[in-house]
Formats: sequence, structure tokens, C-alpha cells
Amino acid sequence: MWCVPHPSKPSHTLVLLDTEGLGDVEKGDPKNDSWIFALAVLLSSVFVYNSMSTINHDALEKLHYVTELTEFIRAKSSPVSNGAEDSTEFVSFFPDFIWTVRDFTLELKLNGRPITEDEYLENALRLIPGVNPKLKNSNRLKECIRHFFPKRKCFVFDRPTNDKELLAHVEDILESQLDPKFRKQTDNFCSYIYTHAKTKTLREGVKVTGNRLGTLVVTYVDTINKGSVPCLENAVTTLAQLENSAAVQKAADHYSEQMAQRVRFPTDTLQELLHLHAACEREATEIFMEHSFKDDQREFQKKLMEILKNKKESILLQNEEASAKYCQDRLEQLSTDLMESISAGTFSVSGGHKLYRKEKDRIERHYWQMPGKGVKAKEVFQKFIESQVTIEKSILQTDRALTQSEKALAEEQAMKEAAEKEQAWLRQKNQEQQQQIEAQHRSIQENIVQLREKLETEREDFLRDQTRILEHKMKIQEDFLNEGFKKKSEEMEAEINHLRNLIETTEKEKTPWISQALDHLATEASAILSAPAKLVDKGLRWLGSLFK
Repeated sequence: MWCVPHPSKPSHTLVLLDTEGLGDVEKGDPKNDSWIFALAVLLSSVFVYNSMSTINHDALEKLHYVTELTEFIRAKSSPVSNGAEDSTEFVSFFPDFIWTVRDFTLELKLNGRPITEDEYLENALRLIPGVNPKLKNSNRLKECIRHFFPKRKCFVFDRPTNDKELLAHVEDILESQLDPKFRKQTDNFCSYIYTHAKTKTLREGVKVTGNRLGTLVVTYVDTINKGSVPCLENAVTTLAQLENSAAVQKAADHYSEQMAQRVRFPTDTLQELLHLHAACEREATEIFMEHSFKDDQREFQKKLMEILKNKKESILLQNEEASAKYCQDRLEQLSTDLMESISAGTFSVSGGHKLYRKEKDRIERHYWQMPGKGVKAKEVFQKFIESQVTIEKSILQTDRALTQSEKALAEEQAMKEAAEKEQAWLRQKNQEQQQQIEAQHRSIQENIVQLREKLETEREDFLRDQTRILEHKMKIQEDFLNEGFKKKSEEMEAEINHLRNLIETTEKEKTPWISQALDHLATEASAILSAPAKLVDKGLRWLGSLFK
């Protein structure tokens, strides 16, 4: 295996997988070559098969492994799946096919007229009418190549050099010593690979990265070593479990990093923090959608939602604790003189209640002028007010400057003010609860919007793949007819009609299955986001002990 940066596609790596030669009679396992051939097909985006001199009957015979692919590769894990059904699926994930002919000895001509290398290959793959068993076997092999590999290409190469001495050590000679025509042919081949070789993709448009390639190799080889047949669907499922777990972690890490950078505790309002959460949650969900696939039951998306919800609640608690601590510390500083005066009995004199009220009002005025108090400002101050109720009553009752009616009026006024402050605090709590509910709705909606986009993209990819397969099947049908194989052409009609119906149904019913998936997610997400917020409950209990 050689891995090099792609010369013309940024962020792509060109991987060359070179297999051992096929057809070695000394190999112990007769299936060894078939497994190598199957692995090469499964792992590559461009499959290059090279032979010597010409594409003739013998060269085609050596490629008989193509006819065995249905025995060595399965597309689906369904126990009722059979070779015929699987072979129909092969087109959706098989690589492009390139036949390279080394030391080419013929002229590129057909019936006296010049032809291209591709025309040379396609002519070699034409079916020949007849009942001879060898001819039938040859036709079957050609059919398999044409069925499984819609995109085919051919390159022919002259000898690297006509100097026998140089040819004996061709690996060691300088490029300038190679035949100019051979060098040009090689450049053309390389240029084609650089320009036309696609990123390796699995079914449903899943792109194969370096890590995914490693997982696929291990999965396929382990399956073969256990005596089973590699199954693409199982491999993709294994890959999805690993990749989706990584996608959840990547998204969650991004959320944590971004919140840590953007949030400054305490925030002035809950809404400010919820807006930051929504922005980071949206980015995290986008990252998950980009890196996940085949999350059919939304298992991993729901897991991410739960993780982000827990992280959000933890951050909300940190915000509340930061606010409560800041407000408590400032209140303690502001009320130091008041508390010392109470301890010293300063207010236990005639007119003491008025002095007490003056000092208390000063504390309140300075407290509310103080910036950066955060979301617990009202609650902390309410606790402070509650802690002063009994003290104020005592001072009021011992104040000889006031008549009983004045004392009753003052007590009533104090109770009224305390009630108003409590109502203001309760209104804030209700408002924040409503903001939390709205934030949950926005979170669900954001997940639904992004899932809809992903599902619709997957649907379009599916339709594009099925349309490509349909066009390929129709081309094969037309070729059969042109080559005099009317019965084979007619036998394909049912398969073509099935594909047409599948495409037509998918186009017409463009919303039901997507809507069902979105409704299911909405129900599950509501349950996840509405779960009890244990962290917040804990925080409120802690706050209640501040002024005891």
C-alpha cells in the first residue's frame, strides 16, 4: 500500500493498493485469488486490472474471478438475500474498471478503421452468439464485467524500452531511458487517475476516509478468516457505530469548547445564556450531521441531544452559582455596617426604625446600581429581605418614637414591600421557566430542521444512484438487443421496471417516510429535554441555605 497526498485534490489522499499476482498454481488455497480479487473490488474506487499483449480469449479467461463475485461478496445481510439480488446492488458501490494492456503488440484498428483504446475494450467485451460451452462461458464473463462495472476504461502500453539489457533492470533505469511513447502513455494514464478517480464511497454516499478504510480492511479480513462472506451492509453498520460515536464526541467537544470561550459567568440574563447555548448547539448538531451516517433509529442524535442538555444544565447551574456567590459577597459587603449596628443595638433607641430603614434603603439602592449581578440578583436579595423581617419587627416594636398605629402602619408597609419584591422574583422565575420551555422547543426544531435537510439529501443521493443504475441497465438491455440477444434483453425488462417503479415511488412519496422520522425524533426529543433537571434542583437547594 502506498499513500500519498493527491496531486490535484486538496484534503485527499491517493491510496494505491497493489495485490499479489493472480493465477499462481503453487498457492495452497484455491480460493486465495478469489478472495484477493473480492477484497480489491470492495476496497477500491478504481480497479486496475493489467494483462499482457492483447485482450483475447485467454486474457478474459484469467479474469474469471468476476463471475464468482456473487459467491464472495454480499451486499445485504438479509438471510433471504441471494446472489442475483446482490449482483443488482453491486453497481451502486463497485469501483470503476480500468483494463491496462502492457507490451501491446497490435494496431488499434477494427475492420480497417482506427479505434480508441476504450472501443478496443468494448469490442472485446461484445457477446458472440453461439451454443458452444466455451463461448457461453466467455459470454457469461463478459456479461459480468458489463453488469458489475458500468464505467470502464482501457489503456494500452508499448514496451518500456526495446533495449533488452535495460528491460532486464527496468525498475532501476532512469525515466529518460524509457521509450518516449511509453512515457507519454504512462503520463496519460496517471493524468486520468488524478482527474477522474473518485473518492471511494459506500452505499448511501458514505465517503471512505483513512480511518474508515482501516476499519473496512479489518472487518472484511476478519470475516474472511472466520470462513464467512464479506457483507457490505454489515461492514457499513460496524463502521457507522464507530463513526457515529466519534461524531457525537466531536460535536459534544465542540459545544464545550465554544461555550467555554463565549460564556462569561455570570450572564446578565438567562436569555443571554440560552442564546449562546442555542448557537453552540446548532454548530454541534451540524458537526454531528456532517460526520454521522446510517443513524436510522436516531440513536446517536438522541444521545447527542441528551449530552448537550446535560452540559447546558451544568452550565446553567454554574451561571446561577456564580451569580448567587457574587450577589451574596456584595450584599455582605454592603450590609456590614447594618449588621454591626444591629449587633451593637444602634437601632434599639427612639427613632431607631427610621435609621434602620434609611440604612436598609441605602443597601438596596447601591445593590441594584451594582453591575454584573446575573440571574440570581432578585432571588439573593429576596433571601436577604426575608432574613431581615424578624429583625425589623423587633426594631419596630422597641421604637418609642412611634405610636402603636404608626408601628402597625410601618409593619404593614414593610410586609407590602416584601410581598412586592417576592412577586417580582416569582415573575422572574416564571419568565425564566417560559424561556427554558421556548429554548427546548427551539432545540427540538433545530434538530428537526437539520435532520430534514440530511434526510432529503440522502433521498436525492438515493434517487441519483438508482437513476444511474437504471440508465446502466437500459444500456445493457440495448446492447443485448443490438448484439442479437433478444431473449436476454427481454429478461431484463422486469428488473428495469422494478427500478422505474422504485424511482417513481420515491419521487412521489417524497415526504411520508421523512415526516415519520421527524415526528419520531420530535417525540423522543421532547422526552429527553423534558427530563427532570437534577443539577438545577441541587443548585436551588444550595441557594436556599445562603442566608440561614
